Amino acid sequence: MINYRPRLLRENEIIRKMARETRMSSSSLILPFFIREGENIVEDIPSMDGQKRYSKDTIKYGIEDALKHNINSFLLFGIPDHKDEIGTSAYEKNGVVQECVREIKNEFGNDVYIITDICLCEYTSHGHCGLIKDGHVSNDDTLEILSKIALSHVEAGCDMVAPSDMMDGRVLFIRKSLDKEGHFNAPIMSYASKYASSFYGPFREAAGSAPKFGDRKSYQMDYHNSKEAKKEAILDIEEGADIIIVKPALSYLDVVKEVSQISRVPVAAYSVSGEYSMIKAAAKMGLIDEYNMMCETAVSIFRAGADILITYFAKEISDAIKKGDIG
Repeated sequence: MINYRPRLLRENEIIRKMARETRMSSSSLILPFFIREGENIVEDIPSMDGQKRYSKDTIKYGIEDALKHNINSFLLFGIPDHKDEIGTSAYEKNGVVQECVREIKNEFGNDVYIITDICLCEYTSHGHCGLIKDGHVSNDDTLEILSKIALSHVEAGCDMVAPSDMMDGRVLFIRKSLDKEGHFNAPIMSYASKYASSFYGPFREAAGSAPKFGDRKSYQMDYHNSKEAKKEAILDIEEGADIIIVKPALSYLDVVKEVSQISRVPVAAYSVSGEYSMIKAAAKMGLIDEYNMMCETAVSIFRAGADILITYFAKEISDAIKKGDIG
């Protein structure tokens, strides 16, 4: 006779937490930051309630607050004053991200782990992630620019680079470029399975990175496809990616699961701006419980197989883990 009765486990809170199958840690959370060129900037982002844009001299306030919540890993997105057709300001020695990385490392040293976004969309006047040639994004012409951006970020002191452009072959190109300059131990976290999604709207408003013409469907993935996601993940791993990302997260939990099952490197999921803002907006209207919705969605991403979660709720999730509500 089978004596196992799950109901009894669920009735006792201590046993229920002890028997949880999905475990989470604050160390597996990454908090994104938006960095504007200039000084004395701390401004609210209208499309992302609770999120702010900082300048290099004020980002310390955002980091200090995050550290109080046991978050010490950050993903930086730069917002330059100058944009042109080829994204020149993305790889300048004194660019917005490069300067910010130096400021952060001077202030916090190895107490924080700094990851930088490698892409052109925030830096180009047309808003696309690659160089434009004959009216289309040119994959191969973009690779050298991306490697220059990555190298400039590593030389500024970042701990990891994260190419989000979705150009074919960029992981290998960046790896070779970093190795050539002796940065053999600089890791790459690649956006391997990034979909052409409608969930990016608030981010594009926050970063000023919406494309001025067309869309990104020629280089980001079709949301009908999951086999392609596994293929892209394998290719990036073979090219030298140390971590791979699935983006977005909530509508792609099946992809997170499938990619995690075939990956030999850690898998990160990016819970993107649209997912964050939907929860915030629905909670503001009194339609949902924000805290419990945040907890449930975060757990679902780890339950699907993610090892790392990039999320604008990182501080709040970390607090929930400390309280024992999740994790």
